[in-house]
Amino acid sequence: METVNIKTPLGMATIKGDENGIAIISIADEGEISKVIPPVLQEAVTQLQDYFDGKRTHFDLKLNLAGTDFQQKVWKGLCEIPFGKTMSYLELAKQLGDVKAIRAVASANGKNPLWIVVPCHRVIGTDGSLTGYAGGLWRKKWLLEHENPSTQQSLF
Repeated sequence: METVNIKTPLGMATIKGDENGIAIISIADEGEISKVIPPVLQEAVTQLQDYFDGKRTHFDLKLNLAGTDFQQKVWKGLCEIPFGKTMSYLELAKQLGDVKAIRAVASANGKNPLWIVVPCHRVIGTDGSLTGYAGGLWRKKWLLEHENPSTQQSLF
């Protein structure tokens, strides 16, 4: 599996994958920027940079997600949340067909291996609160504001 580290506005992103697809994208506060981008990871690097530059609202990458069938189902549901929109854990559980699975949905959401690309940051509490984010709530807030910036109202 190939690895590359890139600098983002939110820290150092590590991307891992191979010819079967991107398997992991994670974020850390620190790290060393890779001097070479493996060809198999170049498209992922480009698409993430485009996202942070405000030029991309969805990702088109070959993914290689490892998880249980239920986790896969949740991660697929996350990918259906439109750019700039949010959904509660309860709404996602309902969409997946089992309102009682809210805790399992939250657990699968927290195990998402593909930061940003599988947009777990778009899931919020039923009351609209920013809850649970492995990368830190400040990153979740930043991502949601990046995807849905408030516009200044004109007085005239």
